[in-house]
Amino acid sequence: MANFGFGSMIEKLKKSPKTIVFTEGTDPRILEASSRLLASTFLTPILIGKPDDVMSAAEEAGYNVRGARIIDPDNYEDIDKMVDMLVELRKDKGMDEAKARGLLKQANYFGTMLVKMGVADSLLGGATYSTADTVRPALQIIKTKPGYKSVSSCFILVRASASGDNEVLAFGDCAINIHPSAEEIAETGIYCAECGRIFGIDPKVAFLSFSTHGSAKDPDVDKMIEATKIAREMAPNLAIEGELQFDAAVSPAVARTKCPGSEVAGHANVFVFPDINAGNIGYKIAQRLGQFSAYGPILLGLNAPINDLSRGCNGMEVYSMAIITAALAEED
Repeated sequence: MANFGFGSMIEKLKKSPKTIVFTEGTDPRILEASSRLLASTFLTPILIGKPDDVMSAAEEAGYNVRGARIIDPDNYEDIDKMVDMLVELRKDKGMDEAKARGLLKQANYFGTMLVKMGVADSLLGGATYSTADTVRPALQIIKTKPGYKSVSSCFILVRASASGDNEVLAFGDCAINIHPSAEEIAETGIYCAECGRIFGIDPKVAFLSFSTHGSAKDPDVDKMIEATKIAREMAPNLAIEGELQFDAAVSPAVARTKCPGSEVAGHANVFVFPDINAGNIGYKIAQRLGQFSAYGPILLGLNAPINDLSRGCNGMEVYSMAIITAALAEED
């Protein structure tokens, strides 16, 4: 398996320092991560909130955030320019100046516009917001990359192995698309393979099901068969197998029986789930029972790096996700 570490990401960022917006500038976990980042020089936090409130919250929590840029949406010098841009971006949806000003009082919309305007390179939200509240402004303002039809997500799972290397896997989609189509599932597989490469994975992609190569008959199985076909057409040079049961995807012994001759079966490291139920449950089982550390959800397919936090995150997880998010900005 691939090696994983933040060292290479940090080295890249040192050569090309970035900025990251935190939409929840008074949250203690955000302040802890910001304090850690400010002790370095490779990633500068921008905290959304009233300066007095942010500094008071930092002092109360015991974190030093002097040096962070704090921006109050109610007193932003370029708010008129931001309003005009948002109206232009959303005019086909009936956006007018009054609606735009109302939306930009919300930190999630305001922070996303900072990225759109080039004030910041990336954004990390969701410590208190729902995933939908982070993703919605991104879809409306940042939008998808050219050629991409959907936005998906990936979790990178990491576990130390006995050899001293790390076991690194990619899981998708565990956070965004509740009932994805075959085409959306196929795109998720491609996205996750691309994301996995950033973290050192040489992708072998398994499209998962409760069936292996037609061992069961059901419309849900048919959808994974179709997703596999579409993914192979989209990325003919990518190692892809489907539909596979999880044991056939990870166990060489099972793969020899259920899927002989496959270069992916038994050795998969990118796992594409049929829906959000399976994906979300699957990554949390790996995290809680398999002792994997889970980083994500990493949003895939957007024009700029905007990522979501779990509301159960801690300060160290925020710090790690900030580095990952900024590293994705460097990849762009």
